[in-house]
Parts: sequence; C-alpha cells; structure tokens
Amino acid sequence: MNVIREARSDTARKRPVNLSLNEDLVDQARAFTDNLSAVVEDLLRRYVSERNEALRTRIQEADRLASMWNAFNERNGSFADEHSTL
Repeated sequence: MNVIREARSDTARKRPVNLSLNEDLVDQARAFTDNLSAVVEDLLRRYVSERNEALRTRIQEADRLASMWNAFNERNGSFADEHSTL
C-alpha cells in the first residue's frame, strides 16, 4: 500500500476537471459561496488527508502486530515446527 503524497501547496498548478454534481446541491452551495472550486478543493484536500492518515494508522498497526508476532515466535518457536514432516 502506498500513501498518497500530500498536495505540495496551495500554489500548485491547477487544471480543469470535469465533475458531474447534483444540480440542486450545487445551487444550494452557491448560496454560500461564489467560489465553488475552492470549496470542493478544500473538501477534497481534507478527504485525501483523512484517507492518508487512516492508511498510515493501518500500516503502523500492521507493523506493530508483525513485531509482536515475531517476538512471540522468537520466544516460543513456530507452531509449524511441531507439525513439520521434514
């Protein structure tokens, strides 16, 4: 699993994208802002940041569990050793 890189900055190059959004929702949002692009970009930045943090947490947890298993295996040996036919 790769952690998605964070956006470099607010000054990163912008490019047009084509989105399909609920028309009623867009009309409601326009009542609150004239810059819908900035709002969507901010929400997308937060979403990516949250997903990256969740991924980092899962990776850290997996590393921690692997370390615990390896320590157990070093102390007690492998369960497979008792059942090996070799």
